[in-house]
Amino acid sequence: MRAKNNGKDFCMFALPGMFCFFAVVIVPFIYGIYLTLTDWNGVAKVKNFIGLKNFAGVVKDGQFWTSLLLTFKYVILVVVLVNVLAFVIAYLLTRGIKGQNFFRAGFFTPNLIGGIVLGYIWQFVFSRVFVSIGESTGWSLFEVSWLSDPTKAFAALVLVSVWQLSGYMILIYVAGFMGLSEDVMEAASIDGASGWIKLKNIIMPLMMSSVTICLFLTLSRAFMVYDVNLSLTAGAPYGTTEMAAMHVYEKAFTSRQFGVGQAEALILFIIVACISGIQVYLTKKQEVEA
Repeated sequence: MRAKNNGKDFCMFALPGMFCFFAVVIVPFIYGIYLTLTDWNGVAKVKNFIGLKNFAGVVKDGQFWTSLLLTFKYVILVVVLVNVLAFVIAYLLTRGIKGQNFFRAGFFTPNLIGGIVLGYIWQFVFSRVFVSIGESTGWSLFEVSWLSDPTKAFAALVLVSVWQLSGYMILIYVAGFMGLSEDVMEAASIDGASGWIKLKNIIMPLMMSSVTICLFLTLSRAFMVYDVNLSLTAGAPYGTTEMAAMHVYEKAFTSRQFGVGQAEALILFIIVACISGIQVYLTKKQEVEA
């Protein structure tokens, strides 16, 4: 009877979710691997099997490797800045300052704005608002739109991404700080630990579970950035801010080289999976229990 009820509960609750997961994730993923072995252009009815020629095309696609290198640079900056900023702000917002709940909600708000909308908002800020400030004050930093200069356009992309992602990570770090054992913190204070010593030797080890989650989320989201990249810079100027995900899309849907684009997407997925897996493994080893 119990087994029958368990089977009924599984069919009611778990089975629909598993079906959707397989239909939306697993099946398209397997089909995508199959497409890397064909010459399909995204439109034709016929898909000719060509083996590993698409992967040879990936090796020859210098623009893909340039965009991938730029993506690595972007990921390093975003992951470091987001987590450092979120950790510091979360630490301050759990010290009992006045209005801390209001500040938590305020910092989380940018995460509620979709990437496309967010990109267009900041495009207006960089192209109009900053330029107006530069013209009225004479500050050379804002006289010309940041989006017209390759270096500044990349910096703008990093800035917007950090502004968007930090709020969500702040909430995770706040939850981690609030979950710290008061007995452990009090014992550390009695033993004479304070300031940097307490943060380094007590708080950080106990916060590693939150660090693991935040690093994983920022890594995966930064590697797969597309919406903000599209709406803020669209790869401009002259393709110097085109990230790997955008290049994959352009290769598959604009250039009609769907097989090559899918092969590049598979390579990008493997890179992200490996880096994220290593990150989770290394940070999990650092976790301790209070």
